[in-house]
Amino acid sequence: MTTQDTDPALKLVLGSGSPRRLELLAQLGVTPFDVRAPDIDENPGAGELPRTYCARMATEKARAVPAQSDEVVLCADTTVALGRRILGKPKDAGEAAEFLYALSGRRHRVITAVAVRHGDRVWERDVVTAVKMKRLSDPEVNGYLATDDWKGKAGGYAIQGPAGALIPWIQGSFTGVVGLPLAETAALLEAAGIKIWKS
Repeated sequence: MTTQDTDPALKLVLGSGSPRRLELLAQLGVTPFDVRAPDIDENPGAGELPRTYCARMATEKARAVPAQSDEVVLCADTTVALGRRILGKPKDAGEAAEFLYALSGRRHRVITAVAVRHGDRVWERDVVTAVKMKRLSDPEVNGYLATDDWKGKAGGYAIQGPAGALIPWIQGSFTGVVGLPLAETAALLEAAGIKIWKS
């Protein structure tokens, strides 16, 4: 879709309470008209694989956000996968420590699915990034937990915060690991009629 096909009357609604996603959208020159975080059941289904789960979450979130006919809804979901295991948001520091020790010295995948809805139509893409965490010492784990940066973060860490010092290597989308892969998000927004980098 070319930029002249976009509709200037359309308004973007961000279906996420994440300040990181708001900041990433700003990098595209996009400011949402409104923020409406959906309230849905985010528990994985029995035996559900991480990538399938992540794509389902983003799509269900997009469908759950109430929107008018002139509004386009953007939702995303970020999942940390260690093999077939889904590491969600830790419920407490103990679970965050368990996640960090499980990831220590190993490669894992960070999957972010993005769903954009206008009316009944939904566009969805998911992006998989390989991430390696260094082998962690007890002082490193305890020091990171003390920052409280793990709270509300899939897998118990955020690459853009203090945990960036624990991650020597990634292959794929850095912004996808943060929570909104910008190249794919830009393409989805354009497809739905939202112009980016407005002059």
